[in-house]
Amino acid sequence: MASALHWIPDSLYNYSIAAVVSSYSSYQKDIRTFHGHLLFDILYKIYKEGFLLQLGYEFKSLEIFHKLLKVRSKRGLLHNCFQALMDYRRRTAAELAQAYREHCATAQNQPSSRKDNIKFGLQLGGFLMDAGWFSESRVVFSSCLELCKQDDCWTITLECYVRLLRVTTLYCDFKSGKETFHEALRGIKEIQRLNVPVNLASIYGEFSAFFFGQSNFDEAHNWSLQALKALNSSLDPVEIINVLRQASKACVLKRQFKKAGVLIKQAMLLVRRTYGNRGLLMANTLSDYGFYLLNIDSISHSVRVYQTALDLHASFFGGKNLHVALAHGDLAYASYVHEYTSGRFKDARDHTDKALSIMSHLLEEDHFLLTAAKRVKALILEEIAIDTHDKETAEDLLREAEELHTSALSLTRKSFGELNIQTAKHYGNLGRLYQSMNRFEEARAMHLRAIEIKEAILGPQDYEVALSVGHLASLYNYDMKLYEEAEALYLRSIEIGITLYGEGYSGLEYDYRGLMRVYDRLGDTASLSRVHAILHTWKILRDQTVELENETSPLTLDVEPIPPEMIAWNLCLM
Repeated sequence: MASALHWIPDSLYNYSIAAVVSSYSSYQKDIRTFHGHLLFDILYKIYKEGFLLQLGYEFKSLEIFHKLLKVRSKRGLLHNCFQALMDYRRRTAAELAQAYREHCATAQNQPSSRKDNIKFGLQLGGFLMDAGWFSESRVVFSSCLELCKQDDCWTITLECYVRLLRVTTLYCDFKSGKETFHEALRGIKEIQRLNVPVNLASIYGEFSAFFFGQSNFDEAHNWSLQALKALNSSLDPVEIINVLRQASKACVLKRQFKKAGVLIKQAMLLVRRTYGNRGLLMANTLSDYGFYLLNIDSISHSVRVYQTALDLHASFFGGKNLHVALAHGDLAYASYVHEYTSGRFKDARDHTDKALSIMSHLLEEDHFLLTAAKRVKALILEEIAIDTHDKETAEDLLREAEELHTSALSLTRKSFGELNIQTAKHYGNLGRLYQSMNRFEEARAMHLRAIEIKEAILGPQDYEVALSVGHLASLYNYDMKLYEEAEALYLRSIEIGITLYGEGYSGLEYDYRGLMRVYDRLGDTASLSRVHAILHTWKILRDQTVELENETSPLTLDVEPIPPEMIAWNLCLM
């Protein structure tokens, strides 16, 4: 009887919703007066029926969208509706942002409603940012900031600056972000001067993300440590999770892998316990977990995690969305690394093509967000060209790869200048490509420039340096017959690899095989035999690692929760 009583009202409710939607034109004015949950259910039914023109008309109303944003329990469904509208006409986000901007212009002379308008602006800008519409979100946060300045309240003004910094970072607008960063610093000093209590954890976390996006490893790491020290249990779990995620990525860049693992697993655990496994926050956290796994050489696990993150992002946003494009890009590179030995790059190429297709649809052609996908596609095309027996096809593929690499290099230099790790990576990629194109002197110049920049920024013992050193060794070994120089470079690359990752590191295989060829050409049979034995031991270790990865799931987290106040202290003990 209990189940029947539960079922009858549910059916009546759904029937009533359907009846209202079927006579939408008659009830339209009344519908707008409904409370948030009822209004949402009616509009969601309109979406499910495919009436996108009518839905778009309702969604562009600030009043209606304000009500919908209050229905937090159905935020994922709201993302579904919103993305469908953006796929349909691509104006809804811009209309909302412009409507809010105009509303703010009139609200400046209404002090009584200013705080409510600011609160709504933070909610609207946050939703658009979460939905991947960064440019429109920036308009909302900028307008919200102007309202904040009218009240001379530094606490809420600082929050606006931080939100604006976050969206400019996500959109890779680092020039505007620099100004916002300095304004936020000024806000912190003013708040501290006034002795106004404010928790700086999430603010310092955004500072770290800002520098992380520019590959400024030291600043990203320093700000992340400050964020961790400011954590406490009274914070919103979302803020704690975001700080943990960002600090983990910063530790990865500094090759502090043990610390990075603790941080990202604590973030995963907190997301799972607080919000479950299916939310947007889980999707974003999984992307960062995949980044960690890829960088600790757990490649197959990384691919599986990135795939799960992509599936979740796609379930919220469908296809033509920047978050989905970025998830495809992450999975493309992990798949490329995973498939490198086999030479079968179908999955990697499919994902990078999807990433570029979506981005090209949503971004201007010289946007910095395109660089990573262009780089991965160029790497894949180069490998396909090497294995292609048709000379004309191979040359076409290599030319396309060169265009992609040079475009990525140009965009990166424009954004960050010459002395940047991303710039160095693109020089190194061109060096590998020119080697494949038999342009050996150009290849050497590119590799030497990459090494010079990386050593200047990271020092001589970093993974990135080892990568470029190994590529230069390959050029000397296989194409320029500079065997003694190649030997020294291989040994240096191997030493760094073992120091950072241990004797089972996957990248050692190419250095060992290269070194064996060097000793073969030099006629050094004793050294050749010694390296052959080392390679045999490496293969045993690698097989054990792969077998262990195949037997375990990366999503099984064998960790205990650490109170936020204790995380920084725990890291100090490592």
